[in-house]
Amino acid sequence: MDFLIDPDFWEVASFVVTVFGLPFAIFLFLFEQRKERDAEDEEAYQLLQNAYNDFLKIVLDNPDLQLRSANQTPDLTDEQRERMLIIFEMLIALFERAYIVAYDEDLAGVALRRWNSWDDYMREWCQRDDFYYLLPQLLRGEDPDFAAYIRRIADEERGRILQA
Repeated sequence: MDFLIDPDFWEVASFVVTVFGLPFAIFLFLFEQRKERDAEDEEAYQLLQNAYNDFLKIVLDNPDLQLRSANQTPDLTDEQRERMLIIFEMLIALFERAYIVAYDEDLAGVALRRWNSWDDYMREWCQRDDFYYLLPQLLRGEDPDFAAYIRRIADEERGRILQA
């Protein structure tokens, strides 16, 4: 136990802590921060997915509107048009929330895969005639970057439909 009072021992011990312990502690701190951030991102993604699933339940509750077909629903009553507009407004709000929470121009890895699912949903809905034609009305007052993004993909999808 004499080594505990030896100053050379404590000097060597401090070098060991400085050289190995401090970098290891920094690594552990950064690793835990990254893990926390990933967990928060996953939670946000799951909340958005749950909101989209809830939206699809509303679609199922309104079969007379034929919202899952790509074609415009013909001969709607005023009440049906109003319900459809409200449902589309809900969808745009959900898409905007997803865009604000999950989109970045430099996405990669898991974040890119998550965003691609939202991009697919948006493209699918933009293929629907009445949704496409209502976009100018639906996008009034929405985030300008989101509005530009969804208009661009809507025009891309419209071009694909017209070329087919």
